[in-house]
Amino acid sequence: MGLAQYSIVEVRDQWGVLHDGNIKGQYATKEAAFEAAATAASLAIRQGHEVHVSVPGREPREMTA
Repeated sequence: MGLAQYSIVEVRDQWGVLHDGNIKGQYATKEAAFEAAATAASLAIRQGHEVHVSVPGREPREMTA
C-alpha cells in the first residue's frame, strides 16, 4: 500500500487539509481541520496505508527588549 499524507494548512482566515495536492474543506479552527484529517487518516490506516499527519505550531512571538 502507499503513503497517505495530510497537512493542516492555513487558507486566508480559515484552515484546510492538504491531501494529494488538493486542499479539502474549510474549517474555522485548526483543531476542526485536524479532526477531519484524523477521520480520513483512520480510513487510510484500515486500507493498509502508512499515514502521516502534520499540524503547524503557533508562530513564535518576537522578543522585545
